[in-house]
Amino acid sequence: MTQNIDPMLLNFLYAGLGGVMTLFFMWLGCTLFNRITCNFNIPDELSKGNVAVGLMIMGLFIGIGTALGLVIGLGLN
Repeated sequence: MTQNIDPMLLNFLYAGLGGVMTLFFMWLGCTLFNRITCNFNIPDELSKGNVAVGLMIMGLFIGIGTALGLVIGLGLN
């Protein structure tokens, strides 16, 4: 099926789909973390200026992004 599609177009399609999947899993990770921790609300803590929460979210996003990037990248080979 993919033999009739230009490889360059197919790579852009894979990259776009991988980006959407990564954003979805980042959102899912934040939502699940917010639900698992009972007395902790990420948006409230960020609005209070809690820098540690921002750094924690940054680490969460970097970890999920790196893991999914490797999975998607290696899946293309």
